[in-house]
Amino acid sequence: MIPKKIIDFLQEREFISVATSDLSGLPNAAPKMLLRVEGSCLYLIDYTIGTTYRNLRVNPRLSLSFMDLKTLVGYQINGRVEIIEKGKVYESMLQELRRKEIELSITRVVEGIKAEKSHEAFEVAITEHLVIFRVAMDELVEIGPHGGLKREEI
Repeated sequence: MIPKKIIDFLQEREFISVATSDLSGLPNAAPKMLLRVEGSCLYLIDYTIGTTYRNLRVNPRLSLSFMDLKTLVGYQINGRVEIIEKGKVYESMLQELRRKEIELSITRVVEGIKAEKSHEAFEVAITEHLVIFRVAMDELVEIGPHGGLKREEI
């Protein structure tokens, strides 16, 4: 099970950095939208359907990374991915994504107005063609501010 402090921290994030590789070991890193944390699984949205998707079709392992800027502690989560492209879970996640899309757009507009900033686009425009990555986490690595590592199986 994921520690509560990590779940709380992740639930404050909209996007997370995802690293994958193809079968030859060629790496790829890209931000993906974090939709939900549930048990020892994360649900990510891939709406670009590019290298991450292609890599995970042949090598379903990934690594996620994020950092707590308050404590300067970094985290890495390693896991195995199931790609969800249709079905009941897909439809449920799609509805949840649409709600999140509206919330993100409203937040961007309000923050932009408060800061008197102009943006080319305030709305979060997510394409209709997307996939969901269900990440079953199996390892959490905590990276201390001085480089110390603490590994924990999930």
